[in-house]
Amino acid sequence: MDNKTLYIKNMVCDRCKMAVQQVLDKNALPYTSVELGEVELAQPLNTEQLSKFKEDIETIGFELIEDKTSKIISSIKTSVIDFVRNSDESRKLKLSVYLAEQLGKDYNYLSSLFSSIEGTTIEQYFIHQKIELVKELIVYDELSLSEIAYKTGYSSIQHLSNQFKKVTGLTPTHFKQVKENRRKPLDQV
Repeated sequence: MDNKTLYIKNMVCDRCKMAVQQVLDKNALPYTSVELGEVELAQPLNTEQLSKFKEDIETIGFELIEDKTSKIISSIKTSVIDFVRNSDESRKLKLSVYLAEQLGKDYNYLSSLFSSIEGTTIEQYFIHQKIELVKELIVYDELSLSEIAYKTGYSSIQHLSNQFKKVTGLTPTHFKQVKENRRKPLDQV
């Protein structure tokens, strides 16, 4: 394993990046960048440093990924989350093209690997991530359903509503009326 690049499971937001940076700083581990799911270190870690870092990130809900397949699956998930949350990108490229470019691998290979390991397709994972973003935006109550549909890349409110109901069992309007929080953490989608 290249101890200069670390792959970390469950990093799904900017707060996750900050939490990992705090662990790096606490352990005086110099790094060049911290991105979703990946840390570039300034220098390789010795076994003791790696063990301590692994232990520290596990206490805050993250996991060091050490095998190749898990790294690829984690990278796919991170890239899908990034794609969903970066609405400008999702209007310029198809998801398959975006993933192939981001990961430097053929999309058919990525899709097949993801399905065999996760038991679902990349497309289904993508749809669930979009629905979680829609839930978040509905809960915030700052945008109309039309604006949410546009922001999340749906062609119409009807398309959004149909997919939302298929995934959640509720219409977006009914979801908004239900006061209990039905959102899931992104790493559990």
